[in-house]
Amino acid sequence: MSAPGVGSVVVLAYITAIEDPARFKRSSSVAAYFGMTPRRYQSGEVDYAGRISKCGDGMVRCLQFEAAKVLLSRSARPSALKTWGETLGKRVGAKKATMAVARKLAVILHRMWTTDTTFQWSAEAGSSAA
Repeated sequence: MSAPGVGSVVVLAYITAIEDPARFKRSSSVAAYFGMTPRRYQSGEVDYAGRISKCGDGMVRCLQFEAAKVLLSRSARPSALKTWGETLGKRVGAKKATMAVARKLAVILHRMWTTDTTFQWSAEAGSSAA
């Protein structure tokens, strides 16, 4: 719960959905497990990345989205994740940027859980964690 925007409800749902963090070889696989990665359409010459796949647990995905929204809107303390999300929001829009931050937050939470560390607020550590 040291990550910004993440409270007890988000953590409880996240831990319950994953159960064993060792079943994911890489932390980036957690985002795909919750359906936060783009849907792919590939056929012949076409390679299209669509909207998020929504394949996983909808409740956890919704809670991660809300945590990311709190991180972007209400967190007063600056972090590399918040800065990245704000710059992305100016380029692609608020909702897409919030989902991208939620995906990164899910990956960071898994890494924090497996390495037993706290959230890194500095820009140097934040960029290498994601």
